[in-house]
Amino acid sequence: MWRKTKIFLEMIKIEHTLFALPFAFMGALLGSVVVFGSLPSWGQIGWILLAMVGARSAAMGLNRVIDKVIDAKNPRTAMRAIPAGLISSKEAILFIIISFVLLFVAAVNLSPLCVKLMPIAVVLLVFYSYTKRFTWTCHWFLGLTVALAPLGGWVAVTNGVSWTAIVFYVTIVFWLAGFDIIYACQDAEFDKQEGLHSVPSRFGIAKALKIARWCHIVTGSGFVALYFMTELSWFYLLGIIISIALLLYEHLIVKPEDMRRLQTAFFTMNSLLSSVMLVFTLIDLAVLVS
Repeated sequence: MWRKTKIFLEMIKIEHTLFALPFAFMGALLGSVVVFGSLPSWGQIGWILLAMVGARSAAMGLNRVIDKVIDAKNPRTAMRAIPAGLISSKEAILFIIISFVLLFVAAVNLSPLCVKLMPIAVVLLVFYSYTKRFTWTCHWFLGLTVALAPLGGWVAVTNGVSWTAIVFYVTIVFWLAGFDIIYACQDAEFDKQEGLHSVPSRFGIAKALKIARWCHIVTGSGFVALYFMTELSWFYLLGIIISIALLLYEHLIVKPEDMRRLQTAFFTMNSLLSSVMLVFTLIDLAVLVS
């Protein structure tokens, strides 16, 4: 049982939850303080965590089932659970259904708007996995999908959407698209051979890295815009400075002729960035409401 659990956790890359989960909490913090002037309750945080676990598990499970044939052909992904025969497609589908049930239960316990918007989230979760078959804009579809986590955090505690929430959503969309473009550089040749679409396979690695940089310029601009749209102060501003430095470092260590540190740029830098933004936003808002 433990062995099977470890395989499922590896299948959904549970460690990658560090990307979006801090921003989901940040969305909840911002929404609660901006709208109500107080921090969200521990109960709300717990349900948001359950929603994130359900949504991300369902998304990764869907992606693995839909891409199982492609994964089997790619040397980098051939040993993933489904193509390697460690998990059957039926087991993965059951796992996906359970994950969606968790998401629904969490949504019901958060806000009515969360329940109403859940079908949109489900459609995007399914649709994203097919986008690389027909468009190189697939990275932005990933962003639109995963950035529902921070937007969902806002909606969960406020039962509404504001322009501040939308700016936050767009900021995370471009952050995700940017680092997904960097990640896709390692599969550029395989994608060309298989007729799959991505920015690196369409424009080449050098141009792809430039496009990723522009995405992250939008991200940095979005964080700064939030500073002026809210009552956030210098703690949050310090978090922005550190995060922009992390983005700059991320782009300095990945070059078209040297991709050896791609995993550091993809995982380490972006996990640090989301965590830094959450911590400094929490400190700022805690001081604000105290």
